[in-house]
Amino acid sequence: MSAKAVSFADAKMTEEGMLFNGFVCQPVVEQCQGCERTDEFEGQTYCKSYAQPEAKWALGACNFATHVKATVDKSGEVKLNPLKASKRAARGR
Repeated sequence: MSAKAVSFADAKMTEEGMLFNGFVCQPVVEQCQGCERTDEFEGQTYCKSYAQPEAKWALGACNFATHVKATVDKSGEVKLNPLKASKRAARGR
């Protein structure tokens, strides 16, 4: 059995979209092109991690995207979550 057949093996097409594991999945958006978490089902490309990919891109980059790198702010520093940064500082990293 091929890897593509395994990922959406139990999926079914409905009027709302592809039904997979109890979720109605919508096709990926343009920003998802190149991501390793996408797969094809009946001629459409769907995300294997999130049912509504458009919503993940609404406020910026999708956190599941494998093809997007960390953003860099104006000063040239990589943006870090302040909570994670404080924990790293406490550990001495």
